[in-house]
Order: sequence, then C-alpha cells, then structure tokens
Amino acid sequence: MTTKRIGILTSGGDAQGMNAAVRAVVRTALDRGAEAYAVYEGYQGLVDGGKYFHKMNWDSVGGILQLGGTVIGSARSEAFRTREGRRQAAKNLVEAGIDGLIIIGGDGSLTGANIFRQEWPSLISELVKSGEIGAEQAALYPDLSIVGLVGSIDNDFSGTDMTIGADSALHRITEAVDAIMSTAASHQRTFVVKVMGRNCGYLALMGALACGADWVFIPEAPRMWRIGRMCWLNASGPGARQGVVTAL
Repeated sequence: MTTKRIGILTSGGDAQGMNAAVRAVVRTALDRGAEAYAVYEGYQGLVDGGKYFHKMNWDSVGGILQLGGTVIGSARSEAFRTREGRRQAAKNLVEAGIDGLIIIGGDGSLTGANIFRQEWPSLISELVKSGEIGAEQAALYPDLSIVGLVGSIDNDFSGTDMTIGADSALHRITEAVDAIMSTAASHQRTFVVKVMGRNCGYLALMGALACGADWVFIPEAPRMWRIGRMCWLNASGPGARQGVVTAL
C-alpha cells in the first residue's frame, strides 16, 4: 500500500499559533503512518518546488510551539494567481508524490486553495497533453485533497469557534491597555485604542470587555451618534480619572 504524503504550508499574513498548527499536523501525520512535507514560503514555494519541499520528521517541529510567526515562511505569490503558476504547482506536487495539502491562512489563501482543488483535474490533463507528466503517473493523482486551517487574528471566519491567532491578539490588546491605564489616570484623559479586525468587531468587543473599557465602537453597530454622547459625558462633571475606548 502506498504511503500517504501530505504537504503543509502557511500563506498570507502570519499569525501567532501557526507554528503550533504546523507541529500538530506534522506529528499527527507521522503518528498515522503518513509522510509530511513542509512547503516553504507559502504558495510561492508550491510554484517553485524543488528545495522548497522539505520532508519533515518528529524533531523537525521540536521547540517551535511557543514561537510567533511561521518557521516555514509565508509569501504572497503573484505566480500562483495565474493558471500557469497553478499548473506548475500541480506538476511539482505530482513529482513529489503529494496528493493532499493542508493550508494555514486567511480568506485569500483558502480561496486560492479551493480554486486549485477545483482546477486540479484539468491541470493534470494539461500536463499530460504537454508531455510534462505521463498518463500512468497522472492516473495516480485524480484528485487533490485540501484541508484549510484559518490563520487570522480577526476571528472573522464562520465554521470555527476561534481562528488561529485571535486569542494571542486579544491577549496583546489587554496588555497594551493595562500599560496605558496609569498614564490615562495621571493626566485625567480618555485614550482611544484602535485595534485590528477589518470588518469584524470581535477583537474590539472582547478587548473592551477584558479591559473594562467605557465605550466600544464596532462595524456591526455603526451608530455615530454615540460618539457625540460619549464626548458629552466625558466632558460633563467629575467622574473617573481615566477612560478607555476601543474601536475598530
């Protein structure tokens, strides 16, 4: 029976927890008797192939659990956006004997993975017609299995309780607000803390709850009149020596 080979890559912006996910995938694959290959530098490594494909062992992912970023690299690839680039990526995977990919990334990365999966049969057909791979070799890889792990601090993806990186981002927000509270109290000022999240107010809302913020502004509830009321309340009469506003 042929040993299952899977590839794992990280793509797009890095997020805390990507290394933990890479470690979990590699060691689970090895425990189940499969071979795991790290594709370095994201989709660009998939297009370039060769030295960017690294066979992993148990020790390859030792000591990375607590590290930020991604030890296998990430890069936005213009080549992979083209059909020619995806065809080259398909050829590299077939030559490496890989018929399954685990992608850790955000919306754009997972969209690209789905397009690649959908195009796979036609890409293989083109490679056979051009003579780049043989028909017998192509028959061994009729489909490409894809698993997507959402790596995004925004926590803006349905179907998962917590995206990779969101919890760490929330932790950093609470640390930052705790650090500025003494300055706010010393000067009797209100500080506005702007956080990331794009169109999702999760970090702003949870950060406000965790820090005890006085006001929070999120895109899910864009009520601009609250800004005027907030300013009026802060300016009228004595109150707390400091205030915190979180906003997206």
